[in-house]
Parts: sequence; C-alpha cells; structure tokens
Amino acid sequence: MKVLLGSESPRRKELLDKLGYSFETVKINCEEIYPQNLKPENVAAYLSELKSGSFRVLKEDEILITADTVVVINGEILGKPNSKEDAVLMLKKLSGKSHLVFTAITIKTSKKLITKSDVAKVYFDEINNAEIDHYINNYQVLDKAGSYGVQDWLGMAKIKKIEGNFYTIMGFPTHLVYEMLENIMAG
Repeated sequence: MKVLLGSESPRRKELLDKLGYSFETVKINCEEIYPQNLKPENVAAYLSELKSGSFRVLKEDEILITADTVVVINGEILGKPNSKEDAVLMLKKLSGKSHLVFTAITIKTSKKLITKSDVAKVYFDEINNAEIDHYINNYQVLDKAGSYGVQDWLGMAKIKKIEGNFYTIMGFPTHLVYEMLENIMAG
C-alpha cells in the first residue's frame, strides 16, 4: 500500500517517518471552516475529515492520512494564529492556565474512512510579555494551533504538567496513527 500524508506540517512528516513508514506528502487545498455550533471536542475530527474529503479519489493501493489539531481554553477554540499579534493574544490567554489539545487523525482508503481523536491537557506556568516576545520573534508560531509547539522553547520552559500523550499535543498522536495504519494494512 502507498501511504500519502495530507499535511505540510514538518512535525507530522518527522513523526510518520520515525514510525518507520515510507510515504509521500500531498498538498490538500481545503478551507478549514467548521459549523459554529459544533462542540469544541469535535472540531479537529470534523476538519480532519474535511481535509480527507477534499482530496482526489484514492486508488485501490493508496492510504491517505489527514490530521487536525485545536487548542480549547474555557470553551474557546484556538486554531492557528492569523498574525503575530493574534499569537500574542493566544499566548496571553494560555498563560498560567490549563487547556485541552484535541488532535484527530483520519485514515482513508478507496473503501474506508476512519477517524479517531485524542485529547491531552496542558498546564502552563505564567508567561510574561518578554517571554512571549522572545518566543514569537524566534520561533515559528503561525503554523501551530494555540501559537505554540510543545517541543519548542516555550513548551520546554513554560509547560509545568501534561496529562495525556505528548505527540497528541504535537499534532500527531503516533500511537493512534500506528494502530490505525496497521489495522488498515492488515485488511
């Protein structure tokens, strides 16, 4: 089977590679809009399936993987920031509080579509303005839900506790990806 990763995320590429799968990265053009009445815990799954459905019809020997991650704090959904100013506002909301990270994975073949989600809880220490400025000016923030990477400086310096899977927060719950791919490949 030929594995296609429908994501341009360098983190997802790296993690799928580390799981030992050969794959090709494909671009998916999809406007990431979801119904406003959707519960926050269902948004990542909705968007992951939307991405999957936006791709061309798959050949018999192809498997497409899509994913989406959202950060939720006090019922508010934080996706990727639109600007550095937006990222500052997001990080100020997360400072000193806990939030949830939902990541969904969709695996699609010519005959099946399976979506699974995982959630992790992240506890941040207080993040002062100088730390926010340092992070935003020295790291890629515009391609990450909630404006931060758990594996980056901010994650190392300011996350005091995690409940759940580290890779879910990174945007690619490897344990789910492995389980889903192995089940699909086994038939």
